[in-house]
Amino acid sequence: MKLRLALAAATCLALPLAAHAQPVTGPYVSLEAGTSLANSFNYNYENYTDQTGKFLTRPTYAGVAAVGYGFGDGFRVELNTDFLRNTIHKDDNAQGSSSYGYPAYGGMNTYGPMVDVLYDMNVGLPVFPYVGAGVGYQWVKFSSHINDTQSFGDTVEGTKGSFAYNIVAGVAYPLPFVPGLSVTGEYRFQQLVESRNYDSTYLASFGGNNNFDGNVKVGQQSSNSFFLGLRYALFSAPVAAPMPAPAPMVAPVAPAPAPARTFLVFFDWDKADLTARATQIIAEAASDSKTESVTTLDVSGYTDTSGTATYNMGLSERRAQAVAGRLETDGVPAGDIEIHAFGETHLLVPTGPGVREPQNRRVEIVLK
Repeated sequence: MKLRLALAAATCLALPLAAHAQPVTGPYVSLEAGTSLANSFNYNYENYTDQTGKFLTRPTYAGVAAVGYGFGDGFRVELNTDFLRNTIHKDDNAQGSSSYGYPAYGGMNTYGPMVDVLYDMNVGLPVFPYVGAGVGYQWVKFSSHINDTQSFGDTVEGTKGSFAYNIVAGVAYPLPFVPGLSVTGEYRFQQLVESRNYDSTYLASFGGNNNFDGNVKVGQQSSNSFFLGLRYALFSAPVAAPMPAPAPMVAPVAPAPAPARTFLVFFDWDKADLTARATQIIAEAASDSKTESVTTLDVSGYTDTSGTATYNMGLSERRAQAVAGRLETDGVPAGDIEIHAFGETHLLVPTGPGVREPQNRRVEIVLK
């Protein structure tokens, strides 16, 4: 049931896949801290007693450290290691038709590597949800004593491992004042799929203070963990503005050429549709081209850096084609229009990779 609920939650979060991904490009690191709620799990004592039951736990602290790589299209792969600490506070057992409950002390540490595949989404909010899943291997170290005295009861000791999988859902908030740095909030469901045998000793204060050695078989374990953390995409520092080229020397006797008239048409993120304001600007450019000595209209399309270079080149061409088509509608001959596509190059506002900058999403109309 817990697994089905976790899968349903991840599926609901994945529904906005039709929205465009907010890409993380290149390598990144992350660090998270929080708490983990381990679900109760079954056990069975073997060799010296026939006893079954459940261990009940309380959450304490947990953490995850990760390195990953974003492919620029929303997908990223991540290698992480976790540490989950839980205290064991009760042994809820059954013998035959009777049931008992004993206090317990100590606890268990769960840790190990996991490899996750994640997908980031843009749903039109300041935060960017992401979902994912992964597989790996987890060790669980037991160090516990069951019953209310140190001279009577059971001890469970040792470290055993199991293959595991997890399901991840979270949100990231990019900090505007630090390029590449995001605050994250994350939920992880983790399932250990194998049973494990631990060493156990039964301490008896009666009958000559005899001890009995045996083992306890622990069933599958699952946990629900909640984290807050920071994620930093490397190499996201803003690009320095290029030095302006020196102005060409003009002979004193030659008159200065008239400056070329430029019109800027801006676009929404990942769109090539013309807004109402864009059509007004294009109409002004078309009108001026008819009243001035204009022989050519250069129409050049550009994008910001929040996508792959190949995708952005095609997007800039679609934007230029949309503007050229509107110019023809406004009466400019097609032969007077020259179309160029520059993708994410020649940024109006210099940024690093993966940055959504509105002024870089543009088409420039230059009247010559």
